[in-house]
Amino acid sequence: MTPHLARKRFGQHFLTDKAVIDQIVQSIAPQAGDPMVEIGPGLAAMTQPLVERLGQLHVIELDRDLAKRLRQHPGLQVMESDVLKVDFTALAADMQVPRLRVVGNLPYNISTPILFHLLDHVSVVADQHFMLQKEVVERMVAKPSTSHYGRLSVMLQWRYDMEMLMLVGPEAFEPPPRVDSAIVRMLPFSEAASVNQALLSELVQVAFSQRRKLLRHTLGKWLEDKGFDGAFDVQRRAEEVPVAQYLALAQQLSR
Repeated sequence: MTPHLARKRFGQHFLTDKAVIDQIVQSIAPQAGDPMVEIGPGLAAMTQPLVERLGQLHVIELDRDLAKRLRQHPGLQVMESDVLKVDFTALAADMQVPRLRVVGNLPYNISTPILFHLLDHVSVVADQHFMLQKEVVERMVAKPSTSHYGRLSVMLQWRYDMEMLMLVGPEAFEPPPRVDSAIVRMLPFSEAASVNQALLSELVQVAFSQRRKLLRHTLGKWLEDKGFDGAFDVQRRAEEVPVAQYLALAQQLSR
């Protein structure tokens, strides 16, 4: 079979380091029969050891040539699609399972949209293990009052317990990316604060729109326009507000 050339428009960087692949698979700990979906299987470096342990694996691949190759692998159910168009809730229903395990080496150019897309389907997710740009993982797990803490931190920490598991250097890929990578584990909370997601998203986006300024310049004006008459300290920067306080504010606004 002719070698596949990585395509820039799909952000393709194929994981080739066998030791790294083994570590990732051990972290995922696949068990026979687990209902698992892999995003961006590429040349099947991680796909093969996963399907050997699972027996069957659903994969989502946008690249037509790669999808064709993947269909030759036994045990794979191949969805040739843009992951942002995949309805994971419907997929879980089709597979007749309550929750899915989701894994993948996500394309770095659209990793944040994928994370937000999956957030819409978190009720059918058992866990997620992803390879991402290290800087993105740092933003996901960041604590308040740090430079990495932002909108992504708040929106994901509302619904997931997250942990950076390991760092992966560029040399583990072909072609090597220009950034360091990391593996993150995301476990949905069994119970999360009941919040209007669209409202929370808008609130947090406004708060971090000018992160160097005090919140009275951004969120303060937005709250006034909403007719908010509750108590919320806007004499601080967005990065100083813990996730729980953003959630509480969104709940007050919903009332």
